[in-house]
Amino acid sequence: MKHLLLVVGLGLTLTSLNTFATPSYKVTMKGMVCSFCAQGIEKKMKALSETKDVYVDMKKRLVVVEVKEGLTLSQDVINKIIKDVGYEVKSIEVSEHPIEDIKSGMDK
Repeated sequence: MKHLLLVVGLGLTLTSLNTFATPSYKVTMKGMVCSFCAQGIEKKMKALSETKDVYVDMKKRLVVVEVKEGLTLSQDVINKIIKDVGYEVKSIEVSEHPIEDIKSGMDK
């Protein structure tokens, strides 16, 4: 019975770890002041094959990039795209939460 509980517990642990396999990147930036800026960044990020979804919050100067399951995205690539469109990255934070959680504030 103890072995069965151990196996079940291990299986649940591995399953829960697997849910965090696709991170979201929360990018705080400088220079984004209008909706045209936000649309340009969103368009560039969505063009990446690794991107599942993008969320832009102009008030917080925040861009969130959610990666497709099983794929990764380099923070250097994110930084380069933002610099190439004329803005400055203040910070990039990796989040285990999907965009919907971040939008609703549940990622804190």
